[in-house]
Amino acid sequence: MKRVSVCALAVVAAGAVWAQKQTALHSGYPIEPVPFTSVKVTDGFWGQRLKASREVTVPLAFSKCEETGRYENFVKAAHPSDEYKVGGLSFDDTDVYKTIEGASYLLQTYPDEKLKKYIDSVLVIVAAAQEPDGYLYTARTMNPKHPHGWAGAERWSKVEVLSHEFYNLGHMVEGAVAHYQATGKRNFLDIAIRYADCVCRNIGDKPGQERLVPGHQIAEMALVRLYTVTGDRKYLDQAKFFLDARGTTTIKDRYSQSHIPVLEQDEAVGHAVRAGYMYSGMADVAAITGDSSYIKAIDKIWENIVGKKLYITGGVGARHQGEAFGDNYELPNLTAYNETCAAIANVYLNYRLFLLHGDAKYFDVLERTLYNGLISGVSLDGGKFFYPNPLSCDGKYRFNADHTITRQPWFGCACCPSNISRFIPSLPGYVYAVKDDKVYVNLFLSNRAALKVNKNDIVLEQQTSYPWEGDIRLTVAKGGGQFGMNIRIPGWVRGSVLPSDLYSYADDRKPVYRVSVNGSLVQGELANGYLCVERKWKKGDVVEIHFDMPARVVKANDKVEADRGRVAVERGPIVYCAEWADNAFDLNSVVLNRRPEFQVVERPDMLCGINQITTAAQTLSRDAAGKLSLKDVKLTLIPYYAWAHRGEGRMDVWLPIEIITLPL
Repeated sequence: MKRVSVCALAVVAAGAVWAQKQTALHSGYPIEPVPFTSVKVTDGFWGQRLKASREVTVPLAFSKCEETGRYENFVKAAHPSDEYKVGGLSFDDTDVYKTIEGASYLLQTYPDEKLKKYIDSVLVIVAAAQEPDGYLYTARTMNPKHPHGWAGAERWSKVEVLSHEFYNLGHMVEGAVAHYQATGKRNFLDIAIRYADCVCRNIGDKPGQERLVPGHQIAEMALVRLYTVTGDRKYLDQAKFFLDARGTTTIKDRYSQSHIPVLEQDEAVGHAVRAGYMYSGMADVAAITGDSSYIKAIDKIWENIVGKKLYITGGVGARHQGEAFGDNYELPNLTAYNETCAAIANVYLNYRLFLLHGDAKYFDVLERTLYNGLISGVSLDGGKFFYPNPLSCDGKYRFNADHTITRQPWFGCACCPSNISRFIPSLPGYVYAVKDDKVYVNLFLSNRAALKVNKNDIVLEQQTSYPWEGDIRLTVAKGGGQFGMNIRIPGWVRGSVLPSDLYSYADDRKPVYRVSVNGSLVQGELANGYLCVERKWKKGDVVEIHFDMPARVVKANDKVEADRGRVAVERGPIVYCAEWADNAFDLNSVVLNRRPEFQVVERPDMLCGINQITTAAQTLSRDAAGKLSLKDVKLTLIPYYAWAHRGEGRMDVWLPIEIITLPL
């Protein structure tokens, strides 16, 4: 069978044309997201990331799908044989689905006919592999008598542990809905519907069905999404069944959050990616069904994460063992796991909780994760990836999946690269949201967005150099009418590192913010972290927002043993680190001043354009006689997301401010 070739794939749009065609979806949440199809990003910071995704990450992921036999698996499944040796991983199909999802997000913003045709050609071989009843799982179908070792002898027999059949369904649905939104075509959506229908017929509490839940969650949130696009209640019911039945089936394990029923869980435990996806599914069900028990449960879990288990970078998952959450306040730096996929799951969870509750605190966490622990997982050029994202590196501890401390061009278990390929292009869908006569402005990046508010068509244009500067200009470019504009005032402006006591500012700085409309200052109290500007808007109205953006010192709760006597530095939403390449002394011996003063240095020539932070510090060492020696130095910091682009060496986010913490 002829293999699909990607050698000639070009994912560079001739021009960034903003497609007006939109496929409207209703989330079912109290607050409606403004979809990615409605927002064109023109931003410098995120434009660079989207360009790298379009030109490097997505084409790379497609090429790896061919090179590593992902496509060939579908071809073999269409023509099964006892002679096929089934290798790879049982969830390799998802790399195809995730990459199509990311490419679909890009298609809407950057139309590309070659890419559309390429995706269609891939979907031809995917469709050919689907069995008559809708089942689609190449790890079994290509050789039913001798399937993948994790698949089990029969369908679903190992779905609660290793087979990933439901996990494959989840990523298939997520990709199919994105593709449908971007193109209006049903070729992928119909494949996903047939597989979802197969699962709904066979899994549940009815006579003749098997009572099983996913070993690796994501089907829950995906099935809810399928419900929102089709309106078919059975998909929502199936998602709720998967959650309701968890902790009551054969497998009971903290690793997969199946140790007790979900409504009894109040602590984030186990595999951090599985957990984040399940918690997102719980938020989906809570919002759409209005089930107060689900709302109460997911709120408690979120409070546990943000109050006791979240890194300052927004990363989650302290332990390499099981890629898992640790105990409360267990947040080691050198050995932190913080899988890139877990950061993406953390964004999904906080986004859903915002849509449910309408509180800016969820976007405060989301923004922290987005600018730090998530984009650190991919190189600036879009072609290399981290699996773990530690907060310290000594140049010796080999933390990566292949025992390196540099980003890699791919992994055998490729969940993180393919997840990045689908997430970065989806960013435009996180900027705005609408509820009745209110528009929420949640992220600050240059863009042009088409919204419908109170049945009126509105176009907003946002211009900013955020995150390097705290000035944003919002213009009503089209339309108008009476509505409120809810502008998020970030927690870092309001003196709150996180909506908990896990971290706090350790300096006396008091940044301020200002919002004006057409030059007139807006006064008013914040509600849930938002300043609401209520007026009858008209074309040409201008909202100007200013956030003071000083560099700030952060300390951790004293219960976090790894950070005692240390502080971190951040500016705006960006967490900074000290890296060997900028400092000609042993970072292991540096200690900050008790009240450090910072200078911000613009470096447009460095690491795709960054702001460095410098400060006076000291290094402490012993001479040959054992006498302590103190030396003044200038310490240079860079954004954490940009580390590990210049070779291997020392890196630290948390820096000593007490001599007792130095390894002398």
